[in-house]
Amino acid sequence: MGAIFDAIQSKLTLAFAPTRLEIQDDSARHAGHAGAHPDGESHFNVLIESAAFEGAAKVARQRMVYRALADELAGPLHALSVKTLAPGEA
Repeated sequence: MGAIFDAIQSKLTLAFAPTRLEIQDDSARHAGHAGAHPDGESHFNVLIESAAFEGAAKVARQRMVYRALADELAGPLHALSVKTLAPGEA
């Protein structure tokens, strides 16, 4: 994968020590849309499971992820879809 993928993976791993982390570059589906880059890595879907999310509301969990990826969201990353789970949640 590319530099943005690697940054997402590294930062989320460091911040949350996830038991499950799935990152999908969804940029190809957004070709021609606003914010899409011709070389991809502009739109991502993330599923992350971590004990760090236990007891936190859904919105709080997403804010935690957005804070961890603030640099990417301020620049090259146009769109991020996030699903956060605590261990044992589906």
